[in-house]
This record gives sequence, C-alpha cells and structure tokens, in this order.
Amino acid sequence: MTDPAEIERRVEALLFAAAGPLTEADLARRLPTGADVIAALAVLQSRYIGRGVELANIAGGWRFQTAADLSFLMIEQREEPRRLSKAAQETLAIIAYHQPVTRAEIEAVRGVQASRGTLDALLELGLVKMRGRRRTPGRPVTYGTTDAFLEHYGLAGLADLPGMAEMKAAGLLGLDLPADFSVPDPSMPAPEEDPLDDGDAPEFHQDFLGEDRG
Repeated sequence: MTDPAEIERRVEALLFAAAGPLTEADLARRLPTGADVIAALAVLQSRYIGRGVELANIAGGWRFQTAADLSFLMIEQREEPRRLSKAAQETLAIIAYHQPVTRAEIEAVRGVQASRGTLDALLELGLVKMRGRRRTPGRPVTYGTTDAFLEHYGLAGLADLPGMAEMKAAGLLGLDLPADFSVPDPSMPAPEEDPLDDGDAPEFHQDFLGEDRG
C-alpha cells in the first residue's frame, strides 16, 4: 500500500513517537516498499508551518520540535551545573568552523594555550569527537563536531553554521580573536588525515566545569 495520505499519517506517527531525529532511511524501513518518504516529509513540513510544533531537518534526520517563536514557553529557571566555561564555548566554535583541527591549531586561533580539561569537557558531553591523525610530523590528533552538536544547536548541517558576527553576539567567539581570523567554508576539502588507532581514547578530567585559564 502506497496511498500518499496513509504514508503521511504513518510518517507523522513515527516522528511523534521517536526519541530523536529519524533519517529518511529510518522511516523507509518502517513503511511499505515504494513509499515516497521525501514527498510525505515535504507535505508534513508544509502542513506544520505556523503551528505550535514544526517539522525540522536536524543533523541529517527529521523531528518535530517546538516552534522557535514559542520556545519561551518551555524555559524553566533552574541551576545548570554543567554549564560550559567561556573558554570551552570558544574552543567548540573554533572546532566547528575549522574541523578537522588539532589542539595546536586551536591554540593558534585563540592565541592562548588550551587547557586539556576544556577538550575533555567537550568530548565527554558528546559535542566533539576525535576524528583521526593529521598526516604531518608527530601525527597530532584532529577534532571535529558530532551529530549531537548539530542536534543541540538545531542545525541541519555544518553549512548552516552562523557567520562570525552572529557567533560573537552569542558569546561563542571572543572579541579578542586575531585580526586575521576568518570563518572557513565547512564544505571545502579537509586536510588529509588517517583513522584513529585502536588505542586512541580521551582521558577525562573532573574540573572541566570551572573557569579555564586558557
């Protein structure tokens, strides 16, 4: 059965019940053979425009979420014990725009030495991952963002990252960045890197929530 209206109902039901974003492939596996998933998503996305919830493409998947102009209704005033330090936020922004990037390259952009605890925080929270090793002397580890990063910030992909002015306004980039700092194009080819070795793994510190000296 491939009746478009019924396929739309099933896609809608699957997305409402899902704990996280579902890709088109995820949806297709649960639908009859030949079902036009893309068409169903397009109809649903149009149908929910202007409603209290909307259908959004996040990190390559689809999910229903609260309409942006109603997000204030969901705000709950409470203490946030795992708030990132300013240094961690800046480091995350640099990794997002420069990935794959090494620790030395992060330090070069920020102009200060990076604390190991800062990278550990981002790794443990799942916003950043160790991607590989750069094909340069010393084979330094490279870092990049994760799908959890895209989901957290409501981005469909890296191409949707805001510009430098918006990042500064959001407090994710300091005002004292080097004069030659620019926002790279995430679609450009990345420097060559090798896969991680089996023994490569981050070592986490416990003080990553405090202020970073670097």
